[in-house]
Parts: sequence; structure tokens; C-alpha cells
Amino acid sequence: MEAYGDDSAIDGIDEEQAARGVRLNLWAKLFAYTQPYRRTLWLLLGNAFVAGAGDVAFPLITRAIIDEANLHGVTPALWRYGILYLLCLSVFAVSIGLFVWAGGTIRARISHDIRRDGFANLQRLSFSFYDYRPVGWLMARMTSDSERLSNILAWGILDAVWGVTLMVGIAVIMLAMNAKLAFIVLAVIPVLAWISATFQKRILRSARHVRRNNSRITGAYNESIMGVVTTKSFVRETHDAQDFNGLTTSMYSASVQNQIHAAVYVPIVLTLASLSMGLMLTAGGIDLSVGAITAGTLIAFLTYTRLFFEPIEQLGRWFAELQMAQASAERILSLIEAEPAIKDDAEVRGVIAVQARAPERQQTAIDGGAAKIQRIELQNVSFAYDPEQPVLQHINLTVHAGETIAVVGPTGGGKSTLVNVICRFYEPTSGQVLIDGLDYRRRSLHWLQSNLGIVLQSSHLFSGTIRENVRYGRLDATDDEVRAACRTAGADSFIDELEGGYDYAVGESGNRLSAGQKQLLSFARAVLADPQILVMDEATSSVDTETEQRIQVGLTNLLAGRIAFVIAHRLSTIKNATRILVIDAGRIVEQGSHDELMMVRGHYHELYRQQSLQESTADWPQTGTSAQPA
Repeated sequence: MEAYGDDSAIDGIDEEQAARGVRLNLWAKLFAYTQPYRRTLWLLLGNAFVAGAGDVAFPLITRAIIDEANLHGVTPALWRYGILYLLCLSVFAVSIGLFVWAGGTIRARISHDIRRDGFANLQRLSFSFYDYRPVGWLMARMTSDSERLSNILAWGILDAVWGVTLMVGIAVIMLAMNAKLAFIVLAVIPVLAWISATFQKRILRSARHVRRNNSRITGAYNESIMGVVTTKSFVRETHDAQDFNGLTTSMYSASVQNQIHAAVYVPIVLTLASLSMGLMLTAGGIDLSVGAITAGTLIAFLTYTRLFFEPIEQLGRWFAELQMAQASAERILSLIEAEPAIKDDAEVRGVIAVQARAPERQQTAIDGGAAKIQRIELQNVSFAYDPEQPVLQHINLTVHAGETIAVVGPTGGGKSTLVNVICRFYEPTSGQVLIDGLDYRRRSLHWLQSNLGIVLQSSHLFSGTIRENVRYGRLDATDDEVRAACRTAGADSFIDELEGGYDYAVGESGNRLSAGQKQLLSFARAVLADPQILVMDEATSSVDTETEQRIQVGLTNLLAGRIAFVIAHRLSTIKNATRILVIDAGRIVEQGSHDELMMVRGHYHELYRQQSLQESTADWPQTGTSAQPA
């Protein structure tokens, strides 16, 4: 569960600095999400203003009716005031309906746009971004954080306009009616401002703790669901439940602390409102008894005093929510604005931009041309996740089209990292990777990775049908091309036996298929992509020997004229590789064909001998004797 610990370091946000106040620059960025919907926003603001003005008008009409009845009894003026009241009520009702519709529309659209931008940036970010971000961290930002921000931007704006309109209108009218009573009511404003400033920092700090714990819990949910088989296999349900209980207890404590701050703040506002109303009634009652004010004025003041503190109470709740939302805003913007560690440089982006404006211009390898890759060179390449612990050291390698390069060696030796650097999932910390003599950092990242076909040891399938998953390799492929790719991969035999064949639903992450079947579909997907560079990381580890042989036959045609890198632990599968690289401690310690390396009797010979011994031992019948190999 430690992966879901303190993520403030991940965000790179100074918590104390963030807690000092509302960050206007942060909200300005978020407010930009309302700009595409300006008409709807103006409709929302206009009707919020009308609703506030209606609230201000009603007590004035009530005052006029009461004073008219006291002074003159029932007169035609009373009917006119009644009609005016009904007219204002109708406008008020229509404005409420319109701002509810506008607010709901803006909230839904902003939520959609924030999630869209967050997801789009996740697709652009480099692999290194995911090395330190747990799944729960990302899920919380795309779900609860996005929802909170859309709510505050839509309904918060509405309540702010309505509340300000109501408070300003009431203050002006009360001062015009009776300045003495108005000052009694408004005297609490400085006290409210001081209380708000006092609670602001505390509410934001506790809000950040709540959001952090929510991320940890979301991550724990995901980890538990994805690892349910492992959990049950090792009978760790009780242990995991205890760990999860610790997370929820921490969430409970943080939430209670946050709610306590909010719960104390709002009652203070209500108490001050009651105190102000009591003082106003006392002074107003004395003035009414001596004839200084009319009964209608006193009733209007009573209504206005109650209305004046209603938006303060509402805005107080939104103020607490604003602090919570600011914690969410910091996190979601850190995701949306995160820059990929690996991206095209300015020169490459300029070439691509020119091509976009002049599509008839001849494409190049930089901006997406279809030139065949003839040679990949690694010149003194080194790489390290941590500068103190290099993973690759001074790798020099040249690979030509048509070569299949097998990469073997002990676990942790740098095999996968070498291939990841070649594919530009990571860039070398020193040295160069050249493609046909040009540093691949001067080429389009999209061009390079669109020419890659990758089959990993743990294949991933998306929810959907077999046809859709295989077609993911090339979205414009025909059904016949999908079937041909599956035949090459050796997947057609099991597909035909499934109900629905190519329309069979594989389930979430392909959970309705075996590991071997998923691997075959993953291989078929790479075949369909027709890549110039094919990478196979233990690609045949989950298939049986017969299926593997069928795949090898298909590979003979597929790899013609292409560059292939094969990471393998099962050494018997790479005998026919053009060249075998033995990687140990981040260095190429041996390279050559299978026969050449066996003759050298070095690292590869020892690895092959040990593996052959293990396989032959595993095949012996278990007779209960202590027989040993000759």
C-alpha cells in the first residue's frame, strides 16, 4: 500500500504556500473552460442576477402593501401591488428554471472538457511519467477531482452572482430606507471577513489531506481488484482488509477534521446573523413605538436581514467547497499541464506544421514519411533512471534491415531497458541512437513509434471483440486482413472454436481468454500493424511448443526486410536469430550467432547449458528415487 502514500511530492506543490489563500491564477486557468460556452454562461449569469433582483424586490412590494393597508385600507393600489407581485413572481420562477438548466449544462460540459484534456495528455505523456504515478492517483483526478471542479465552476459562479446581487441590493435599499437600522445590520461584516480569513487556511489544509487520502483509497481499490487472484492464492484477504481499513481510517480522520472546520464556520455565520437580527428588531421596535418608522418598513427590514445573511451562509458553504476544489484544481491542472519527458523538438514540430499546411509537399522521415528503415545504430549509449545506478553502459550496436537480434541475459541486466531506449520510450542519458544515420531525436516521435510493432510478455486486451482487439493494430484493416494476421499468429484455430468466432467478446482485459490465447491475439495485432521494427518481449512464453512453431513459420515471412528485437529467457526459441546479444550489468558482454557463442563457451554457453539441464530434469518421471543426470 505504500505506493499510495503522500502524493504531494508527486504533484510538486508546496502545501503551505497553497494553503495561504485562494490562488486567482489557478482559477483563471480553470475559468477558461467556460469560454467555449459564453452564451450559456451569460444566460446563467443574467438569470442569477434577475433571481437576486427578484429577491430584493419582494420585500419592497410587501412593505408598500402593508403601509398602504394601514394608511388607507383597501384601495385599488393594493390590487396594483398584488399584480406587480405576481408579475415579479413569474419572472423569478422563469429565471430560476433557466439558470438551473444553464448551470447543469455548463457543469456537464466543463466536466467533459476537463476529463477530455486530462485523458488526451495522458496519451501524450512519456513512460517515465507513469513510473512514479500510481493508478489511483490518476483515477482520482479523472473522476472525483474533475467532478468537484465542474460543480464549483458552474454552481459556484451562479451562487456568487446571485449572492452578490442580493447583498448589494439589500444594503443599498436598507441604507435608503433607514440608515441607522442598516448600519446595525451591516456592522457584522468586518467580523465575518475576519472569521472567513481565519478559517480559510485550515479548511484548505484539511481539504488537501482529504483529496490525498481519496487518491490512496482509489488506488488501493484498483490494486485489490487487479490482484484478486494473487490475494486469494496466498490467502491474504485479512491482511489486505486490515491495510485497507488503515487507509479508510485515515480518510475518515481527515474528512472529519475538514467537516469540523466547515461545521464551525457556518454556525458562526448563523449566530452573527441572529445577533444582527435581534439588535435590529430591538432598535426597530423602539422606533416603531414612537412613530419613527412604519410597520411595513420594520417588516421589510426583518425580511431583508434574513435574506442578507442567507447568501452569506450559502457562500460560506461554497467557500469551504472552494478550498476543497482548489486542492482538486491543483492536482487536475498538474495532470493536464504535465509535459512529456520525451517529445519532438522545435525543429521537428516546425517541419510537421509546414507539412500540415502544405499536405502536397513530399513527406520525409521527420514528418511522417514512409521511407523504409534500413539501419539502427547505437553509439556509446548509456541510460539510468537514477544517475547513481546506471542501467545501460556504453552500448555500441548496429542493426540492419532483415536482422533478428535476440537479447538474453540475467534478470535485471538491462535487456528490456535496451529495447525501450531503441523504441524511444526512454531516451539515452548519453550517446546517440541513429536511424539511417540521423539521431532519432531529430525525427518525428509519431513516425518512429507508428513503425513499431510490440508483443509483450503480459499481453493486454481491451474490452470488446476479438476482431476489434486485433484491428487495434491497424484501424482501417479489412476483415480479411484481420483473419490473415490471426492465421500468421496461429490464433485462427482457437478463434474458430469460440462462440461467435471473431465477434467473441473477450471481457475486461481479456479475462474470458487464457493467457496463451491473449498472447496469440497480441501477436496477431502486431502482425496486422506490419511494422518496420518488431519487438517481442517473451512473446511466446504463454503458448505451447506446437503453437510456437506455427508462429515461427509465420515470422519467417513477416521479418523479411525488417528489424526485429527478441527478448527471450527460453533460449531454444532464438537459435535462428541473426545475432544474439548477451546483456549483463548494462553491457554487451557477448554477441554472435547461436553456434558462434556456443563455440566460445562463455556466458551464453553457460546459460544455455543450465537451461537445457533444467528442462531435461523437469521432464523426468518422478519415481521417488534419487536418480541424477549422467
